Amino acid sequence: MSSEKPMLYTYCRSSCAFRVRTCLNWKGIDCEYSFVGLLKGEQKEEKYVEVNPYKVVPALKIDGIVLTQSVAIMEYLEETRPEKPLLPKDPHKRALVRSLVQAIAGDIQPVQNLRVLLHIESLGGDKKEWAKHTINVGFEGVEKQLSKSSGKFCVGDEVTLADVCLVPQVFNANRFGVDLSKFPLIQRIANDLSELEAFKKAHPHNQPDCPSEEKK
Repeated sequence: MSSEKPMLYTYCRSSCAFRVRTCLNWKGIDCEYSFVGLLKGEQKEEKYVEVNPYKVVPALKIDGIVLTQSVAIMEYLEETRPEKPLLPKDPHKRALVRSLVQAIAGDIQPVQNLRVLLHIESLGGDKKEWAKHTINVGFEGVEKQLSKSSGKFCVGDEVTLADVCLVPQVFNANRFGVDLSKFPLIQRIANDLSELEAFKKAHPHNQPDCPSEEKK
């Protein structure tokens, strides 16, 4: 493995980058940040496209390679740095974790991300209402799954990749005005996770590129 310090390409409000920041914090991996201003379109600039051809964040330079897509990055970190694991050893619990990860990272977040919302707005739609609807529909399923899988956290009593994905999505839900009282398990688990240092440190409002007006 390369001795070079890892570099995370990130943006404060990106839930995908939020996930990876949390994972890095949880595993105690020290890295440098390179900030990509999504609202300024910096993800489309040639110098960044050379790093990440998908024109999104995050991307992670680590071990002499470049990784893209948040779930793939987290799985790589789990496999190469198994200390403080985020996947249970039990195969059934692992499947439950991956199911929740897919529900959030594959079904909910992609259809309310910046690229989609800007396109909806360009077509004359209400981007906030679209995001709110998408999160509500997805959270209905997540809440039902949590009623069977959760303990203190999403799957049992240990922090997993499901929790790492849940907190950023709850942050998005709050941004778009979702009534979280309809999802008491999601709300309770996210509140508890938000008190953990790895999650606090990764929060958008604690990032150097977060505008001061958003921190209020």
